[in-house]
Amino acid sequence: MFSFVARRLVATLLVLLVASYVVYVLTAVSGDPLAELRGSRDPDAQAKIADLANKLDLDTPPVLRYFTWLGGAAGCLVGNCDLGISVARGELPVTEVIATAMGSTLQLVTAATILAILFGVAIGMTTALRQYSGYDYTVTFATFVFYSLPVFWVAVLLKQYGGIAFNQFLGDPVIPWWFIPIFGLATGFILMAVVGGGLATRIKTFLFTGLAGAVLLLALDLTGWFEEPSIGIIGIILFSVANALIVASLTTGLRDKPALIAFGIAAVGAPVALWFPFQFLFFFGNAWWTIALVAIILVVIGAVVGWLFGGDRRANLARVVGLAAGLGTIPLVFDQMFQRWATYEAIIPLSSGVISTIGSSTPAIDRRDDYWLQMLDSLTHMILPTLTLMLISLAAYTRYSRASLLEVMNQDYVRTARAKGLSERVVVMRHAFRNAMIPIATIIAFDFGGLIGGAVITETVFAWKGMGAVFSDALARTDVNLMMGFFLVTGVLAVIFNIIADLLYSALDPRIRVS
Repeated sequence: MFSFVARRLVATLLVLLVASYVVYVLTAVSGDPLAELRGSRDPDAQAKIADLANKLDLDTPPVLRYFTWLGGAAGCLVGNCDLGISVARGELPVTEVIATAMGSTLQLVTAATILAILFGVAIGMTTALRQYSGYDYTVTFATFVFYSLPVFWVAVLLKQYGGIAFNQFLGDPVIPWWFIPIFGLATGFILMAVVGGGLATRIKTFLFTGLAGAVLLLALDLTGWFEEPSIGIIGIILFSVANALIVASLTTGLRDKPALIAFGIAAVGAPVALWFPFQFLFFFGNAWWTIALVAIILVVIGAVVGWLFGGDRRANLARVVGLAAGLGTIPLVFDQMFQRWATYEAIIPLSSGVISTIGSSTPAIDRRDDYWLQMLDSLTHMILPTLTLMLISLAAYTRYSRASLLEVMNQDYVRTARAKGLSERVVVMRHAFRNAMIPIATIIAFDFGGLIGGAVITETVFAWKGMGAVFSDALARTDVNLMMGFFLVTGVLAVIFNIIADLLYSALDPRIRVS
């Protein structure tokens, strides 16, 4: 594997060198980075022009100036990175501008991509298993609609109804009585369509999930949850039970008693039992290592319990129970953030509302030491741009996943697995799912690598200063150094994710060897 990675890196290095040379020269000859100063009435304009021309080495032709930039970029390999200064960003070092923009873009794009992959693949797989059903037709129609929508239009709609209108609701959270039964009926109908099965199964699913949805919404309304949101021990229990049931249904099935006991102990019992002791650890923790430590503890507990109850399949059960237990970190983290809700409402400007429609953070909170309050602020700023990117990507992943699974389900080895008497869950999850994910792995790798370049339109609508804004500023001001910093990051990441896609092939399909 190491020789394969080394060969790919050497091969792509030449491509990056040629591409960077072309981009540098084309950007340099496309305009004048000092055009604004040349038309300025500033009495010191000529002195500033001379100073910047010297710093940017504009007297050297672009075809030769590139090699000066390349020498500074090569220093990044030994930790001495010099990419010059940015005219568009007030003569700041390009490394500083790129580092700040990368953090902002990674924060946004990572969440949107992960959510789009999870929901897109899940919806696509379920539509493939319910081919030509009403659920399949509905999802197909919805995905084509979302796929064809302009991203700026989706962003503006989310701003209006997901931000402004929802903030108005949070100001006076009153739910009409007639909305509760409608919500229950809609919940029951959607989940009934997803689960499928015979008539009796559909009716049971509709009644149970519809009633549960209506009761949950009524309880949230009566307890005033929308005024002061919280997770608490009840939320930990509900999330843990749902998490254990979902993971168990996808991996071991709900009729495997030893596995259910292991899931109950590790994925439900452990997060609930450790909720109170973790309050003190979370209270004093102020960095990501606290969350990582909690996740590791839960994963270890889950792996040990799965191993003890696994019998002949100890390794497999330890892996899936450890995964389910590790997911129990999510409600614990959200519980800490929502404990700061009242403080957060008192700090943010009253005119902006809780769900922010602009920017990536609240300046007043950046100076505070409360780490969880900063996380809550980042969450409220990320909701709308993340949803915008997720909805557009979700449609594509849904269609790709559906088509891939349908193709795999018609293969001979799937029919052989069914003929052996294996359950449909085992056939789909153990035989079809991994092979169906091979083409999806390619799309995921390239999409994630491309999105690191920034979502220019989304970042513009929500005033999110990320890599998209870097590209726009560099293009508008003919800022060669800033453009090359952008190209360096996106080009290197494209190569890395291309290699990751190749490695994922061998992980998903043992017949593929990386050599």
